[in-house]
Amino acid sequence: MDYQFIIVRRSSQVTTITLSRPEVMNAIHPPMHAELQQALDAFAADAEQRVCVLTGAGERAFCAGSDLKFAAASESGVGAGKQAYPRSGYGGIAERFDLTKPVIAAVNGVALGGGFEIVLACDLVIAADTAVFGLPEPLVGAIALGGGLHRLPRQIGLKPALGIILTGRKVGAAQGKTLGFVNEVVTQANLAATVDRWTADILRCSPVAIQASKEVVHRGLAEPSLADAMRNQGDYGGFRAWLESEDFREGPRAFAEKRSPNWSITRARSGRCDRSR
Repeated sequence: MDYQFIIVRRSSQVTTITLSRPEVMNAIHPPMHAELQQALDAFAADAEQRVCVLTGAGERAFCAGSDLKFAAASESGVGAGKQAYPRSGYGGIAERFDLTKPVIAAVNGVALGGGFEIVLACDLVIAADTAVFGLPEPLVGAIALGGGLHRLPRQIGLKPALGIILTGRKVGAAQGKTLGFVNEVVTQANLAATVDRWTADILRCSPVAIQASKEVVHRGLAEPSLADAMRNQGDYGGFRAWLESEDFREGPRAFAEKRSPNWSITRARSGRCDRSR
């Protein structure tokens, strides 16, 4: 479909979604929320698409968060808050807990507020050395309702997270890597090539195994203990799908025959986590 505020490009098995309101540093308003929801729905449902890359238009910003000027000018005003979010949460991703396909944030500049929350909702984060992160909502009398208050402590620990949340301070890309929410920092010029390298590495792997691995990690972290996670993983839908998949047999067979494996995409047909137990 045609989009007005995002750009969607499909190349081979990779969907790239670019937030495209560079005149406002790719800030998000309700129409962009809706488009992101639709584009991510399409990615999840497309059996041929295995990896999604989220990035921003231009070199200044990945996403500066919510468009407060738009909200202030609208009937609902800033106070509409979460009511303006789509079904899968902020940016169509913050509450998309059932997506088992990998999502990479290619952070090309500022990622503040909701922009940072989108980054935190991604599986991998590749950042330009000019990228800046933060949750400055308290500076405008708001709080981070798009998952940032929950994801940041889980990803970097309580005290470092509160140091960012309670001060509104900005964090550079290098510090983000030290804290652990950034996987790799590169120059702006090398960002696209580096993301391509990461996606190529993922695409070498079995799609069934990749999706099962992501599901097992996230569901395991929600278990009361490591022992519970390891005991229960055999009941996870993704784990069972992997055991029953052709890839489970194809991988060892290809290794023994010294050839490249021919992976199936059966599990990728929905790209959604089976939460049955």
